[in-house]
Amino acid sequence: MGNSAYIGPQGMGLFGMSSPRLFKEDSNTNAGDLTGQMLAYISLLPIAILVGFVTLIVFKRELHTISFFGGLILNEGLNWVLKHILQEPRPCGGAHASLTTEYGMPSSHAQFIWFFVVYFFLFLYLRMHQTNNARCVELLWRHILSIILLSMALAVSYSRVYLMYHSGRQVLYGGVAGSVVAVVWFFITQELLTPLFPRIAAWPISEFFLVRDTSLIPNILWFEYTVTRSEARNRQRKLGTKVQ
Repeated sequence: MGNSAYIGPQGMGLFGMSSPRLFKEDSNTNAGDLTGQMLAYISLLPIAILVGFVTLIVFKRELHTISFFGGLILNEGLNWVLKHILQEPRPCGGAHASLTTEYGMPSSHAQFIWFFVVYFFLFLYLRMHQTNNARCVELLWRHILSIILLSMALAVSYSRVYLMYHSGRQVLYGGVAGSVVAVVWFFITQELLTPLFPRIAAWPISEFFLVRDTSLIPNILWFEYTVTRSEARNRQRKLGTKVQ
């Protein structure tokens, strides 16, 4: 990479994620490095995932989604602890002077994205398999989604090395840590938390905030579609009766 590397997102924001602002430094930047610029934006995927989770929680208020998000937060907290225990410096040699932490082991981006992807894999192939008789078309979209998620994780991981925020070793250990935490948190959610979801959903505070448990519904998208369509048709019939 040398002096042609594109220096990506500046600063470290919430949970160790890079902030959206991009910068270039004279000794390390080539304005024509389109690969670096593309990878810099790819490295912002964790922020997009966080925004997506907050949006889902606000509008859906589903307990498994909240648990998934809680696992992401715990994973980021573990990354912060590991960085301050290991205290291994980044390989950038001062190229990223605006970073709020000089420690790079393990990579927070790699740990975040591999937690997200591995947990999603387990959800697709274990939890949905247990609750739904998958047909060929449903299995196909699961496989396609898995390939997209895997490509996304590999791209984010590679971006951290290319942009000189982390060494390959730091990214590798971050990916391993995120994957292990994802497996542990998935089984905690499935075996310990999911049986408690009906009770939690019945709490007065949960009912006040419309928090719900959909763990027993095999295909929530199809369920919401059919219920909404049925209700819309019933209301349309009632409206037509009143008009007549």
